[in-house]
Amino acid sequence: MQVVTRAVEAIELGASLYVPATRPDLVAIGQGRQIPNLRSVIYCCEDSIKATDLPLALDNLKTALPFLTQPRLRFARPRNPDVLEAMLQLPLIENLHGFVLPKVTASNLGQYLKVLRHSSNGFTFQYMITVETKEAFSVGKMERLRDLLLASELPVLSIRIGGNDLLNLLSLRRQRGMVAYQTPLGLVIQQLVNVFKPYGFSVAAPVYDFTDDPETLISEALLDVQYGLVGKTAIHPRQIASIEAAYQVRAEDVIAARAILAPDAPAVFRIGDQMCEPATHHQWAKSILQQARIYGELPARNTQLEEQHA
Repeated sequence: MQVVTRAVEAIELGASLYVPATRPDLVAIGQGRQIPNLRSVIYCCEDSIKATDLPLALDNLKTALPFLTQPRLRFARPRNPDVLEAMLQLPLIENLHGFVLPKVTASNLGQYLKVLRHSSNGFTFQYMITVETKEAFSVGKMERLRDLLLASELPVLSIRIGGNDLLNLLSLRRQRGMVAYQTPLGLVIQQLVNVFKPYGFSVAAPVYDFTDDPETLISEALLDVQYGLVGKTAIHPRQIASIEAAYQVRAEDVIAARAILAPDAPAVFRIGDQMCEPATHHQWAKSILQQARIYGELPARNTQLEEQHA
């Protein structure tokens, strides 16, 4: 059965779980019968499987595709451009929303684009671009990649940060109890946000490697939000609730956002002890209301909010 997939917005991804495509439960996960709180799944044919298992993974995905008919957001991660080409030829590949392209650089983007341009439906999907090579440490090379993506008109849903690959290049790995922003990743994240977000790209946050430390995970996810990241890679289902708890919106922010977007809003006004200026807070307000619709609101801390002209 073919499903007509709709366009996805990055804010809807939530905690995206990578699932090795060799697993026997691709359908159960993709349909939502397994891990019911998962919003987006990425069937992986890259680092999470051995190269020798690639034929099995592709065959497994082919078998699952006819049954991926539920509204959960579904993506696949090919190993390289050749594997992407093989995936695009699978029957009912249209039942996926798109693909996560690994280790993308300005040098190899053309190889992916060549595959997509020769496919009858290559540009009908949405793509997440993973930045996880040494080029990510160079602002100039990331700017070059950004400009090539803009020129290509590829439907880019998100720029994903491959945190572990980047740390591996520094001979480092994540340590328990430390958020990414306490490591060299912090600077890289800031640079990628500054390079991509002003040009309309969403940027997703890297994984936290420990499945039994929700306190640090929540702290990191809250910082992700403050840095402007949308969505975060999860490595285990138990991380989903912790990640998405950080996306709940304070009731005070919802009140402020609605006031900022009101047609009759003054140029500058105050709500509680915070200045609101529609000319500079318009984009924030729109994203806050969208985020609240998807992830919900937190109770107000101050019930005496009052709008005042500044």
